Amino acid sequence: MEELASMGFISIIPALIAIILSFAIRNTIISLAVACIVGTILAGQGVFGFSTLLKESLGTTSFSWVMLLNTLIAIIVAYFQKTGAIQSFSQMIHDKNLGRRGTQLMAWVLGMFVYFSDSFSPLFVGSTMRSITDKAKISREKLAYIADSTSAPVSVLVPITGWAAYLSGLAVGIGCIATTEDGSALFLKALPYNFYAILAVIMVGLIGSGIVKDFGPMKKAEKRAMEEGKVLRDGAIPLIGKELTEMQPYEGLKPRIFLNFILPVLMIISIALGTYITLGSAKTMEAFLFAVIFMTISMVLQGIPFQEVMNTFTDGIKGAVPAVTLLALAYSINSLSSTMGTANYIVSLSQDFLTPALLPAIIFLISAIMAFATGSSWGTFAICMPIALPLAFAFTGNTLTPLVYASFAAVAGGGVFGDHCSPLSDTTVLSSTGSACDHIDHVQTQLPYALCCGTLATVLYLIIGFVVI
Repeated sequence: MEELASMGFISIIPALIAIILSFAIRNTIISLAVACIVGTILAGQGVFGFSTLLKESLGTTSFSWVMLLNTLIAIIVAYFQKTGAIQSFSQMIHDKNLGRRGTQLMAWVLGMFVYFSDSFSPLFVGSTMRSITDKAKISREKLAYIADSTSAPVSVLVPITGWAAYLSGLAVGIGCIATTEDGSALFLKALPYNFYAILAVIMVGLIGSGIVKDFGPMKKAEKRAMEEGKVLRDGAIPLIGKELTEMQPYEGLKPRIFLNFILPVLMIISIALGTYITLGSAKTMEAFLFAVIFMTISMVLQGIPFQEVMNTFTDGIKGAVPAVTLLALAYSINSLSSTMGTANYIVSLSQDFLTPALLPAIIFLISAIMAFATGSSWGTFAICMPIALPLAFAFTGNTLTPLVYASFAAVAGGGVFGDHCSPLSDTTVLSSTGSACDHIDHVQTQLPYALCCGTLATVLYLIIGFVVI
């Protein structure tokens, strides 16, 4: 579809339809499909423009990557369950009698440990901790929140992730940032100013430890889980196939937690980090593919019939279908927003009142709104960074100052903030998937927590703007 400069207010209508409908009818897939159809008609593509949009949006490397990664992770989770690894790990943790507080804190630490991939982290934490939190009568909404708020926020704070490389690369060539080394140095200096990401991670720890009590819809969900034993509300539709949630271990197989759980995870982490350090690019996809091949062979050698292994493989793929379908439509509406110039319109609304003091806060809010409307933090980074940094350098005379650091961090944190609030975000989808939680229930219960952190981050950027800069 031909990209337009901006269609003005019309450009945000598809995103608005998707978000409003999602909350109204509690079916994100139908909401996104309707939004895409309306959007293609508004963009002048006609009734049949929807099929063209799907072909162009899904036939991309970025979608293929997230689709295959999600599928490979689902296969690994199926393998974990068929070998009894997750069940054995869950029982081992359950035997320690951690209680609700200890279980939540364990999920928090586990999320921070798997920091190298915001896609793997929520799926891994949700799938690993689900049966443990269920036994502790912790709602699926709470598990999804913990998994979501320890994925992207942690990834954007660690300097040896794909997020760090991507953000640093976007800064190269702007102002006095001439090399990738300069970009990396800027990323490190901007870390203390990435208020939302820092606050989001701390908030999970405070909520999990009980220092800060649950509030809003999450309080209601937790009360239901504790008093009624219902980790899901009545009528909830978990965003994961029953093939994964109802799979039983292979009868007679000896539980081997290290071989069937810990070793594959260590393989994935070692390959991802090793390739990042040696090649400058984390080969996450290859890491998961290697783990799938290893576990396929290992399961056969342990005595599971080959056909049973293949059935488990297929069930893993089936279990990923709900999330992949939702991701496909989310990518489509993101592409449509790009075509209609949604980002350009949002940015144009703020150009007349930018000042040095207001710049970090406004950049943070614009990035958040853009990520919320499009469901893409990385797309937001690509659009906002080339706008935010030149403005900051223009105010500082092309020198590195706290204004530049804060503006860089505001783009990063704002993208994550908008991502957390949006039902269109891939990490939000993956958190619902890993936790087997109703997607809209996850969005609604996480939203107040995200808004608290976002509001405090905005206040801090205003203080930085008026006091420090």
